[in-house]
Amino acid sequence: MEDSVDRLIEAALAEDIGAGDLTSLYFVPQERRTTGFIVARETGVLSGGEVAQRVFQKVDPSIETELLVHDGDRIAEGAYVMKIEGPARSVLTAERTALNFMQRMSGVAKATRRYVDAVRGTSAQILDTRKTIPGWRILDKLAVSHGGGTNHRMGLYDRVMVKDNHLVAEGRLEELQEAIRRLKAEHPGVQVELEADDLMQVADFLELDGVDYLLLDNMELSALREAVEMRGERATPQLEASGGVTLKTVAGIAETGVDFISVGAITHSVKAMDLALDFVKSE
Repeated sequence: MEDSVDRLIEAALAEDIGAGDLTSLYFVPQERRTTGFIVARETGVLSGGEVAQRVFQKVDPSIETELLVHDGDRIAEGAYVMKIEGPARSVLTAERTALNFMQRMSGVAKATRRYVDAVRGTSAQILDTRKTIPGWRILDKLAVSHGGGTNHRMGLYDRVMVKDNHLVAEGRLEELQEAIRRLKAEHPGVQVELEADDLMQVADFLELDGVDYLLLDNMELSALREAVEMRGERATPQLEASGGVTLKTVAGIAETGVDFISVGAITHSVKAMDLALDFVKSE
């Protein structure tokens, strides 16, 4: 994880700095030192604080940073999030990249927390999806966890999800069962999830061995409740509801008894949180 994040930071800095920060070079004295604070301009949930610290360190190891709140903490409007001290040129060079990481990640964490709060009191967990910024998935999913959500699979390699398009090619239950057996034998520990579009598919898939999860896609609340009843007291497969989930509908979905609710919007349609770096004026 650390190597992946470092590569993202280095790419972001190269994109922004290029051959050099000309503004700071020509308009900020080399000897000038500064103290600043990253401040929240709105309420939310902090994420990306440790990543931002890494940005400042990569630009100039002499910059000193202190997180005043931790990733995953709720923060109020006006809260001081981080203190930064160091050469003014270096701090200014790192400022935008550090804020870009924090604002995006805090936006994801804030959106996730709203969904988590909406299902509080039920047994349902909020899941993320693979609908993330290309290259940013590890950070998007880290931000989801800071918001209280649960990470779904990282990619195509760490969990099997057989969706409707896969079933077009492998539609017979006997062939599906054989494929599951072969996968489990060759990749022990990899979990299997099947997408069901209706209750007939739910009934068929409940007869298969080795299925860890059923994805209940775009089902009405009544169908979700019936699927939960069909599963009964069995520990598996666990049931995931998906499709068109909003803050208005998520509580009702959770109350059906499903185990998970996946929400693509918490990573693909979030608003960056408003954070800013304010400098302390020198006397």
